[in-house]
Amino acid sequence: MPGTLSFDDLKSRVTDGTIDTVLVCMVDMQGRLMGKRFHAVNFVETSYEETHCCNYLLATDLEMATPEGYAATSWRAGYGDYVIKPDLGTIRPVPWLEGTAMVLCDVLDHHTHAPVPHSPRAMLKKQITRLAEMGFDAMMATELEFFLFADSLDKIREGGFRDLRPISGYNEDYNIFQTTKEENVMRPIRNHLYAAGLPIENSKGEAEAGQEELNIRYSPALDCADYHTIAKHAVKEIAWQHGIAATFLPKWHRDRVGSSSHVHQSLWQEGKAMFVDADDDLGMSDLMKHYMAGLIAYAPDYTYFLAPYVNSYKRFAKGTFAPTKTVWSVDNRTAGFRLCGENTKGVRVECRIGGSDLNPYLAQAAMLAAGMRGIEDKMVLAPPTRGDVYEDAGAGDIPQTLRAATENLRKSDFLRAAMGDDVVDHYTRCAEWEQEEFDRAVTDWEIARGFERA
Repeated sequence: MPGTLSFDDLKSRVTDGTIDTVLVCMVDMQGRLMGKRFHAVNFVETSYEETHCCNYLLATDLEMATPEGYAATSWRAGYGDYVIKPDLGTIRPVPWLEGTAMVLCDVLDHHTHAPVPHSPRAMLKKQITRLAEMGFDAMMATELEFFLFADSLDKIREGGFRDLRPISGYNEDYNIFQTTKEENVMRPIRNHLYAAGLPIENSKGEAEAGQEELNIRYSPALDCADYHTIAKHAVKEIAWQHGIAATFLPKWHRDRVGSSSHVHQSLWQEGKAMFVDADDDLGMSDLMKHYMAGLIAYAPDYTYFLAPYVNSYKRFAKGTFAPTKTVWSVDNRTAGFRLCGENTKGVRVECRIGGSDLNPYLAQAAMLAAGMRGIEDKMVLAPPTRGDVYEDAGAGDIPQTLRAATENLRKSDFLRAAMGDDVVDHYTRCAEWEQEEFDRAVTDWEIARGFERA
């Protein structure tokens, strides 16, 4: 499989003219790639060491607004710089852009060069380090679900995001004929990402008209988050190149199924899967049971990191394959957590709560922290729930609104211990701002419902 480029490989390609542009990218709070396009010669000569960005990039929203209330940066503090330092182990070609390579960066304090603690990549690295100190490595995989629409982003925007036309006319879940019609877009997505060094497994139609799923092979946790972020970016760019639109909005229509991002996870030690116990009825080790107990017990605390926007919560609905309860079950897609691969060496837990809009670094960091707490406290895993979990009145609920998830985040002693008060306060403010912006909005629903009859 084509892979990442060494720095020497990059220099060779710059010298022979194959690569003339390097995308130097950090990951923002929303999980987007932000950064600069460097002339490749400048990058390999000097800028491979570091460059700079405004520190508002980790204190803004989807609209790039500059909300008050962040301790890390503000108008009062003058919005200074961060250092963005390329991780030279992440250099890769960008095959869908001519003559282009990419490198991911860590975000550092401008004065001390210490990692910025609320930077998504730093947050995940911190939990990976904690896990390594316990003797384990995390292997993870995310599923990316998204919708393709027949019109371009510009046309959809000009039309006020109304009368949206999915690329297909019917539920295309596993449908080979319908997905054949979409191969002009999905084939380059798979092949370009593979050529960029991502271990792409497959794509498929999902359970709605125009809905797609892209699957990437399980990898070490940081690689998994990097792959997810690059793939999400590539899907949007490649769709745009073909004159159509891709969206990772979890719920774009009240009557349509939403898009998720399920996260599969397991722990390993020196190349051995540590969730496996052949003597257990389901093949689960005690370590796995403790990890899952923490994952489930603290799910309400970290739901914000799985569902960061008002729209995220519109997805949680009965009968849609999106969960509503924080319980586990065996190979049952109605539960918030699903045991996959029982009695095999591939036994793992799948978290089904996260939406397609999650930031994978934040989601994985929070879940690793919860799993580690479960291990540390030897938490006991309750028996699996059976049948239709939607109807299980005794099961714990996933927070149903951003407002509820924000309060859980604010009050979480567990997350404050794992991530630090400053980090939790930073993302609590991010969540508050999102809610405040929505609360100021007047929706089409309100106008249509009350314009005449109120």
